[in-house]
Order: sequence, then structure tokens, then C-alpha cells
Amino acid sequence: MRRCLLLLLLFLLPLSSGAQSRFHRRVPHLPYAALERNRLEFPGDSAAFDAFLRRLDEVVVSGRGKIRMLHVGGSHVQGGTWTDQLRRNFLSLHYGIDGGRGLVFPYSAAGTNTPSSYQSRGWGNWTSDRCLKADTRLGVTGMSLTATDSASVLVDLTPRERKFASPGYTFRSVDILGYGDMEPVLVYGRDTLRGRVEASRWHFDLPHFYEYLRIGFRKPYGSFTLKGVYLDKFEDGLTLSEAGVNGASTASWLKCEDWEADMRFLRPDLVIFSIGINDIQGEDFDVKAFEQRYNRLVRQTLRANPNAVFLFTTLTDSYFHRRGPNVHGVEASAAIVRLAKKYNAAVWDQFTLMGGLGSIDAWARDGLAQGDRVHFTPDGYTLFGNLLFNALMDRYSQVCR
Repeated sequence: MRRCLLLLLLFLLPLSSGAQSRFHRRVPHLPYAALERNRLEFPGDSAAFDAFLRRLDEVVVSGRGKIRMLHVGGSHVQGGTWTDQLRRNFLSLHYGIDGGRGLVFPYSAAGTNTPSSYQSRGWGNWTSDRCLKADTRLGVTGMSLTATDSASVLVDLTPRERKFASPGYTFRSVDILGYGDMEPVLVYGRDTLRGRVEASRWHFDLPHFYEYLRIGFRKPYGSFTLKGVYLDKFEDGLTLSEAGVNGASTASWLKCEDWEADMRFLRPDLVIFSIGINDIQGEDFDVKAFEQRYNRLVRQTLRANPNAVFLFTTLTDSYFHRRGPNVHGVEASAAIVRLAKKYNAAVWDQFTLMGGLGSIDAWARDGLAQGDRVHFTPDGYTLFGNLLFNALMDRYSQVCR
């Protein structure tokens, strides 16, 4: 059998001299956290997930093959820092395995925050929608922008929050997810590039690599609803996209009519589900209903992409409306573990790892969580990205020996 573990050790040798830490990103000592529990758990069968790791290994070791991953959640994901740190860690495993930036959305034009790893801007009149309301047909981003005139949007892959040695993302292929009777075009200076319709999207092959795009319309008569943009390369490698909507719950994501259609296009090999923090904010939280809704979302994903594997993260500890620890996080996390068992998925027990009920106070004192005791600081989300990566790498090393 190929010695994939040995090769990976050679790639990561400069990181540390300890056997396990060759895979790991350094994390601080947190006496209140259960860092010894930082691992992937499998309440059911692990065969499908382990097969995914072997495909990942092929990309990491040889550079051959393409792996797509998608991280879905609420504001923890829309902020972008958690997913971006995980993405940076994956891409550091081997030079040249960037398979494309993946799914993006011009959040600024919708009047909300763009993920930290890129920038966006809008001009003209746009009407925004998100899955909490869902007045329009939404897809996997849970967001939409509708134009009825000569409006335009810009997506720039220059990070909004610059970090040391940030990777530079470029693309040569663009898919605009949306619908309407106006034709979207890409505008580069005086050049206007037209695409072609493929299923429920407009596809563009570009003559060069770009790090930004501006979307306009050829004739501003009618309307067009933009659901998202997929930026790709004609190359093998890894792609990790995020789909996050502030305030989104399981009920919100189930309002996305085009979820399955978009999933058929994206075809993620791994879906990381980090949903639930917004479900437990109500006084009348019903854990059975929560589990049923989550189950429906997973089933919809599998109908669109039967070969997808899943990684569930349990809830982060939090306060209930600043009044004290939210006890619903315990039963919601237990429901997520049951779902992981049902779908033979991996589970990352973030709730226990943090230190359990009430641990959010210590995270806030250390500058890792915000004062609302629900959201985290950039340092906190970066730490989550490193911890999840370490847990994945531990399982990877077990499987690829």
C-alpha cells in the first residue's frame, strides 16, 4: 500500500518535531476546555468517511483529482474566518492544490457582511432576500439579489481581513447561479464577456486567470435574481466553500427551493453542517422538531448528491438572550450526534470541546468570544478552524497509513 502518511510527514516536517504535531496547527492551552476531546467521532459506521479521506489523500500526495467541500451554517459561517482558516490549513498540506475559490456571494450589495476572505460591492438598485424570509427562490447560499435595471456587483478575492501569507485565489471559470429574463455578463474594463446557459446557471470560460469579477447585464430590461457565483479553475485540487446566513436555522435552510438543484451542480464530496445555534434561541425550542428539520435537510442533500459524506459539528456553548447559559445546547447537540449515527457521518463535538455548559464565559474572558456570549472573536473562529483541522488530520493519519 502506498506510504501516504510518510509523504505527508515530509511535507509538514518543518512544523514541529512531535509525531502528532506534524499534522497539527498550534493551539493555545485552555485549562477550561476539553482539548483532549478534540477528535472526530463516529456514532455509526466510518467506512464512507474514510473513503473520502483516501480520495483526499490522492489529491494531497499526488496532486491528482478534485475534492469539493462545503461548510453550511449561520453567522459563525457567514463571517468567514472559521472556514477560511480551515481552507488555509488544507491548502498548506501541499503546494499547488488550490482547486478554486468555489462559492461566493456579493453580500455587501445585500447590506450584510461579506466573509473575511474576500470583498464585495454593489451599484444600482438591488432587492435582497435571505432564507429567514425567502420571498424569492433561493438556493444553497440562502441569499439572493434581484435587479430590475443596470445594477452591477463586484466580487474581489482580495481578503477583507488580511493575514500573514494569505493565499492568492484566481479563477478562469465562472458560473452565475440565478434566473430571470435579463442576461448577465462579466465586465472587465471596456470588455464585456457573454456566457452560455447551462441548466439553471450562466457559464463563462475566461481567457485569463482573474482575481475579481464584475457582473452586469447586457440589456437592463426585465429582472434577474442572483443566487450565487461559483469560481473555479481547470485544475485538480481542493475547494472549500462556505454558505452562511446570519440568523439562519434549520427551518430557514428548508425554505431554499433550489437547494437540491444547486447541490447537484456543486456536488460536494464533504458537507460540513454547523447549524443549530439559531434554532435554540426561542423560548419554545422543540428538540424533536429540530431533529426532524435537520434530517429533512440531509435527505434533500443526499437526493441531489447520493455520494456526499457529512461532518456534523455540535453547537457551541452560548447564552440565551444574555440571561445565562442556554441549556438547549445540550439536547440539540445530542440530536446532532443521533443524526451522525443515522447517516454514518463524522461528528465534531464542539460543545464538549469548549468545556460544556457555561464554558462560553471563559472563552469571553480570554478574548475568544464576544460579549453577547453567542458569537466569537476572529481569534476564536481562527482557533476553531485550527482545532477542526487537527481533528481531521488525526483521522486522516489513521486511515492513510
